[in-house]
Amino acid sequence: MDHSPGVDEVELRILRLLCEGLGEAAIGRRVGLGHRTVQRRMRNLMTRWQVKGRVALGARAQELGLL
Repeated sequence: MDHSPGVDEVELRILRLLCEGLGEAAIGRRVGLGHRTVQRRMRNLMTRWQVKGRVALGARAQELGLL
């Protein structure tokens, strides 16, 4: 499944769980990743989409129609 702009399935799951209010550790447990990996992926998305912070990341994902 293709999700623009360049969001893979794991990133999409992370974004959905982020918007449900879960923290990095809880997201990591749900998707089978360490919390640092979740942090890194979120940081990469923030850089790619030029947003700062978790709330802005979730808002941008919604603007892009990913959620």
